Amino acid sequence: MRYSIKAIPRPTQRRWKRIVQHSNDRNYVRRAMALRHLAQGRSVSETARMVCAARSTVQRWRALYEQHGEAGIQPERRGRQPWTLTRQAIATVVELLERVPEDYGYLRSRWSSELLAQVLRQQYAVKMHASTLRRLLPRLGFVHRRARPILVRKDPHKNNKLRAIRYALRKQPGVETFYLDEADIDFNPRIGATWTRRGQQATVHTPGQNQKHYLAGALHAHTGKLVWVAHERKNSLLFVKLL
Repeated sequence: MRYSIKAIPRPTQRRWKRIVQHSNDRNYVRRAMALRHLAQGRSVSETARMVCAARSTVQRWRALYEQHGEAGIQPERRGRQPWTLTRQAIATVVELLERVPEDYGYLRSRWSSELLAQVLRQQYAVKMHASTLRRLLPRLGFVHRRARPILVRKDPHKNNKLRAIRYALRKQPGVETFYLDEADIDFNPRIGATWTRRGQQATVHTPGQNQKHYLAGALHAHTGKLVWVAHERKNSLLFVKLL
């Protein structure tokens, strides 16, 4: 339905007059005044000067009225907009939090809002900003808190992995093979906050009492001879000691 600025109903003009007199919304008052001036036959340029607005702004207000009527100049609702997320999207978020990032190929033990948004977009085609997730998750009963460390269990497939390595070495006899590495050994992992249900605490595997060492070592793959050194700092001197 099209509305004409030249044929505004008298009840509408009376409402706009009351808006100009009593409304606390300055922008709403300017829109109502501009349309009243246009309805009285004033030009766009003259109306723009009277309400201290650009000509393009007055033309946009007129176009909104001609297309939507009074609803076109109504003030916008303040605050956050209502949720537009579907139940399926929310269920996908909850299902994702029941798993761990390792299940999706990430070398992380806990979820962040940014990682959740990335996995939702890549794996489930659900576009949700990290800030939206930070507002949504507390409503779903999740809190952002630090995980609780627990002792790690031994790898049940360790023996199979070692047999595979020995088999690969036997296929290349006579080749001097060494395993070399240098590392800052911190037994306890760094534990940060993660999203978890309210009243529950996530767990992170840890070997126990924290110990930290700076080591470098070389292991002969065939003889099993191990040479290693320690140093108070992890720098080039550590590797020089190993040599």
